[in-house]
Amino acid sequence: MNRYVQYMYSYPHKTAYRPLHNVNLSDYMENLAGEGHSLYLHLPFCESRCGYCNLFSVAGCGGAQRDAYLDVLPRQMEQYREILPCDTVFGDFTIGGGTPLLLDVRQLERVFRDVRAYMPLGKDCRIVIETAPKQTDREKVRLLKESGVTRVSMGIQSFDEGELSWLGRFHDGRRAQEAAEILMEAEFACVNFDFIYGLSGQTAESLSGSLERAMVFSPDEIFLYPLYIKHGVRLERDGKAAALDSDHAFRLYQRGAAFLKEHGYAQISMRRFVKRRGSEGADGLRTEFRECGFTGALSLGCGGRSYLGRLHACTPYRTTRQGALEEIEAYLGREDFLTVTHGILLSDEEIRRRYVIRHLLIRPGIAKKAYRQSFGNEVMEDFPILRNWVEAGWLEEKRYQSNGERPGHQEDSAFLSLTEEGLGLSDYIGPQLISAEIRRKMLEWERMNGQENNLLQGEPEKL
Repeated sequence: MNRYVQYMYSYPHKTAYRPLHNVNLSDYMENLAGEGHSLYLHLPFCESRCGYCNLFSVAGCGGAQRDAYLDVLPRQMEQYREILPCDTVFGDFTIGGGTPLLLDVRQLERVFRDVRAYMPLGKDCRIVIETAPKQTDREKVRLLKESGVTRVSMGIQSFDEGELSWLGRFHDGRRAQEAAEILMEAEFACVNFDFIYGLSGQTAESLSGSLERAMVFSPDEIFLYPLYIKHGVRLERDGKAAALDSDHAFRLYQRGAAFLKEHGYAQISMRRFVKRRGSEGADGLRTEFRECGFTGALSLGCGGRSYLGRLHACTPYRTTRQGALEEIEAYLGREDFLTVTHGILLSDEEIRRRYVIRHLLIRPGIAKKAYRQSFGNEVMEDFPILRNWVEAGWLEEKRYQSNGERPGHQEDSAFLSLTEEGLGLSDYIGPQLISAEIRRKMLEWERMNGQENNLLQGEPEKL
């Protein structure tokens, strides 16, 4: 069994998006009324492109090109500000990439200044940014701290020199260690390190060795990512895709997960491990759960996604350097940011599927009562495949108490939660929830773009 079919980080995937006509953001901005929404800024620039990367990013752009990109942001934000509900408050602001810290200090200062000037960030807004070891220095980190950043995520991937070279990373273990020291000295509320497993030649000992070096810094979170080699990336061109082995990757996952649990980290999803704190229960879960159901998200820049109720919108999904450059060039010349030309309008069925996927793959799982209140039916009736997973031992009903007190009604605290075995199969389980229509569109996109070797396996489960 291939356990690594697809990473279901957001549903539906961008390859299911299509051109849209007569759609305007102003008709959907009511989905951003009130608090609890997210703001995302995409900075698609990298110093170099990693061997496994198929994201919307470009390498080789200089400071003038980055300045030109930042010049457009105020125009985009001003148009958005005019149609935002008067009570909108963004509780989260994430700067992703690319490699955001490729920007110099002046450019970073400009980003924070402009966003605060145009967008209604909450007083206690959680501000998140991504970085890489080569771009992490004390001057930039000091600026992040002064700008109110609360979480920094750094892609280390490995401390092993041979593995870094195999992946096509452009830092070494020593630079990663120096960058980690700089981040931890700044005392952010949360620091996360990313690591990758599943490389040809990687051993349980080498993975544990990288994690052991990370333990010296005691990061708040660690993400373990399985290696995917998609069509067109450098590792595929180098002939390394054929060397990947699902069973080997799963053994490494089991070793890495066990190591982190032994060192005081709770597993929240297949990828995410969080340092346990005093207010958490035996599973390491917070006593209060944030439901990730219907809050909205607005994206700035080129390449990110906006989630506004039924409307999901973004620029066309381009994975080649030339394609990304064309989209960036179109962004630089754009005058109207309110007309939506590309995206998807979700049906009721797809909204249910998105809700289930988003909750199922992250502990504590699907709150049965919350699902019933949202959709007027029982989740097990809408998704019979869940019963199959219960029988397989991948899914179970669990009850969580809030603040250590006994719940008034057992049903109020009932969750459908992946077991330890099920959690490790998230990239196999999640894709089975893709609808037939979305799967058809994804396959159509992959055929049109010459990426047949990325095609999903198996048949979708029907409602």
